[in-house]
Amino acid sequence: MELNSIKPADGAKRARRRVGRGIGSGFGKTAGRGHKGQKSRAGGYHKVGFEGGQMPLQRRLPKRGFKSVSLKYNAEITLADLERLGAAEVDVLVLKQAGLVRAIAKVVKVIKTGELTKAVKLTGVGATAGAKAAIEAAGGSLA
Repeated sequence: MELNSIKPADGAKRARRRVGRGIGSGFGKTAGRGHKGQKSRAGGYHKVGFEGGQMPLQRRLPKRGFKSVSLKYNAEITLADLERLGAAEVDVLVLKQAGLVRAIAKVVKVIKTGELTKAVKLTGVGATAGAKAAIEAAGGSLA
């Protein structure tokens, strides 16, 4: 094989459609663009959702709701997750390494879902009132 003999595989490259080249081509005269109007002109375009000057749908509908940007830094784990983890001391780093919370999580909170029988010491991890009671009942603590 030589550098000057390299070529793409058969059928890998297709010639682009040549429009506006006479009646016989099937794409002569207006070249498939229809008659007049913005879309028939060279350089004619409009934004996504443009409705010809009519008030667009996304502006006709009322604004609704709100999603906090900081939510992605918050995470929650259940008592069942702590039971499965089986670690005596738990902090945010341990939870990230175990794959229970996302890597970008900064604030982690334990919620009362499931049962906890093992004593677990939580450091730098929050808990709901019910979860805190369940952790302390199992002999664990929060710091």
